[in-house]
Amino acid sequence: MTILLTGFTPFGGDAINPSWEVARRFAGRVIGGHRVEAVELPTTFAGAPRALRAALRWHDPALTLCLGLARGRRALSLERVAVNLIDARIPDNAGLQPIDRPVRRRGAPAHFSPLPLKRMQAAAQAAGVPCELSLSAGSFVCNAVLYHLLAEGAYGGFLHLPDVAGYVPAGLEVPTIRVEEARVGVERVLAAALVAEADLRVAGGAVC
Repeated sequence: MTILLTGFTPFGGDAINPSWEVARRFAGRVIGGHRVEAVELPTTFAGAPRALRAALRWHDPALTLCLGLARGRRALSLERVAVNLIDARIPDNAGLQPIDRPVRRRGAPAHFSPLPLKRMQAAAQAAGVPCELSLSAGSFVCNAVLYHLLAEGAYGGFLHLPDVAGYVPAGLEVPTIRVEEARVGVERVLAAALVAEADLRVAGGAVC
């Protein structure tokens, strides 16, 4: 009975990626009777899916949640959908910058997360942690990892973190949350995802 929690290596010139700093804090913990295994994924289009598939085979998790950094956001963002598109604004850590390419050739146009995202959002918000639903995981490695995860048929999803206070590059002014907020938020969404109940029937869409 395992939960797989992943984060990424630093990218874009940063020395630290808060997604891994948060994920590794959960290694060995037990949530809802499930032991958490934390795995760091390389921020590369080739390496991340290989590492993810290896972790899925090794741990055979009941639940997988991948964490990533979304600089500029102000809340934890639960991603609803992964699209079959790579359009990299910057190179990955291997120096590759694919433009307008599919994540998987002959793959479905998109995959939706099977997680009870609205219930997970409500659980984080009840703990005082800002949390939102997101309709875009971007077009970089985060979206590619979510697409591969869902294409593998895994029960899982993706959570983008804002910048975490204490891990922001010097001189950069961006919205942040505290480490403890991130930790509590991740813990609450994981616990909510393990509850065998239907998702909440509340509006969560966007007008624009």
